[in-house]
Amino acid sequence: MAFSSKNYRTVRERFETKKSMAEAKAASELAVLHSDIPELAKIDEKLSGTALDIFGAATSGGDVEKKLEEIRARHAELTERRRALLDKLGIPENAGEPVYDCPVCRDTGFAGGKMCSCLKKAIVEETLVTSGLGGLVKTQSFDSFSVEYYKDDPLAFQAANDALYRCRSFAESFDPESGKNLLLIGATGLGKTHLSTSVAKTVIERGFDVVYETAQNIFRDFGKQQFGRRDSDVEDETARYFDCDLLIIDDLGTELTNNFTVACLYNIINTRLNGKKPMIINTNLAQKELRQRYEDRITSRLFGEFDPLFFTGKDVRSRKQ
Repeated sequence: MAFSSKNYRTVRERFETKKSMAEAKAASELAVLHSDIPELAKIDEKLSGTALDIFGAATSGGDVEKKLEEIRARHAELTERRRALLDKLGIPENAGEPVYDCPVCRDTGFAGGKMCSCLKKAIVEETLVTSGLGGLVKTQSFDSFSVEYYKDDPLAFQAANDALYRCRSFAESFDPESGKNLLLIGATGLGKTHLSTSVAKTVIERGFDVVYETAQNIFRDFGKQQFGRRDSDVEDETARYFDCDLLIIDDLGTELTNNFTVACLYNIINTRLNGKKPMIINTNLAQKELRQRYEDRITSRLFGEFDPLFFTGKDVRSRKQ
């Protein structure tokens, strides 16, 4: 697992808060019960001393096993008296006990020395939120990607099948240190965003940190960092583009291209390539247009270090509407 430390901390703090709230609420309810039912308060006071009794028996010498058996019998008798009392009063047996969202880990996030499934699920959900995918993951997945829309064009159909297979393979075998990259090339509406979203969703669900963002927004963040007001207390929004396990840049070529954005793009690509950190880049530009717009030091990396997937055919998005 390689969840981002920020998302992990956010979710763990959320778990600690809800655990504390559940226990505080239970303590308040139990205090009311003890006030209203003195006999229950006495029983609970005796039950709460069981651990101390066990410690005393274990360290006092003599027939320890006999003493422990007496303590167990006394504890069982008190527990039954408590149950019978609450039943007589029509009060649930678990009254005054914390009600946790997850009874397995009791909202700690861990059970049996391992991360509980509830914590993993919460971190996955947080990662989906912070990844930049927004509502795309609700409708776009490998299962919802249909190659039927490409059937009227044999070349487009073959390309779509190939893209689906290679993207699914990339996601299901994802390794954050593999240095494997994909370059999705094709006109608008041919499935690039759908498949890259599907990759992101699968990779996140496998426990990795993904950032999915448009080229425009990425360069906007770099602009704010470079030219905006400097404040040591403000987090560097661009760090995530270098630190995440998988970076997906959508709509490369739609941004206003200038020396600054080109320099930023080169920095991202070169840094991640040197660190063998995977990337996926989507673009509506053809190879010739990419070479015309960007410097050789960028295009040589795009066409030398990325596996290209070419999307052809008619606009699928418009045909779905």
